[in-house]
Amino acid sequence: MTKIIAVANQKGGVGKTTTAINVGAALMKEGKKVLLIDFDPQGNLSACLGYVPDDRPTISDLMSNEVNGDPCVMTEAIRTSENENIDYIPSTLTLSAAEFFLVTAFSRETVLRRILTKEVAKSYDYIIVDCLPSLGILFVNALSAADRLLIPVQAQKLALDGMQLVMNAYHQIKANINPKLELEGILITMADRTNMSKAVEKTLRDTYGDKVFESHISKSVQASNSSYIQKSLVSISSSKLGRQYEDVAKELLERC
Repeated sequence: MTKIIAVANQKGGVGKTTTAINVGAALMKEGKKVLLIDFDPQGNLSACLGYVPDDRPTISDLMSNEVNGDPCVMTEAIRTSENENIDYIPSTLTLSAAEFFLVTAFSRETVLRRILTKEVAKSYDYIIVDCLPSLGILFVNALSAADRLLIPVQAQKLALDGMQLVMNAYHQIKANINPKLELEGILITMADRTNMSKAVEKTLRDTYGDKVFESHISKSVQASNSSYIQKSLVSISSSKLGRQYEDVAKELLERC
């Protein structure tokens, strides 16, 4: 059965896209078939995977077609990254218009869920949705479609401030729209040896217990460098962060 994981946090700059790509790449290394969905109008995941705009549909086109009742050919929207050989559906700035056309849409919270019930989606072991840093209707769509929520949290004090907002949204969506949604876990990113980083990790573990992954991601320029060369950290044999993401994927498989 396909497992859909939303990677989300309402705060930007916490490593959501890096986590989505590298967890996906690590799961493929474990023999799983993976589809990544860029659900952020900024299109960072798409850019990292080498997407070049063309005349084929993107995730915003699939959303619009689903709302309007037009044929929704999901296979036409799926690209394969040349460097990673990983399937993905790209995003562009046009996705930001979804906030407008979804306002009057029937069952607007479940548009993405309906798209991911297509037969082609069921051929994947894991679908990973890289969410935008917002708690708007797109965020609600992502969590309404997902089975699991993975929250990357930067090991800095201010990163804790938005956690309660995300958790409140998670509980509301689970109670009212998607009862099957579960918190997969909280992944500490950009961790270092400073007292602040250690204090943030302690607070998270004291508050959320075993929902915090044992694995964590260290602070390193390798993350931004991998985006520049359009390769995952997992695919770089010398990357310490790549090995850490492999540990995260193995832990995720155990949790699932």
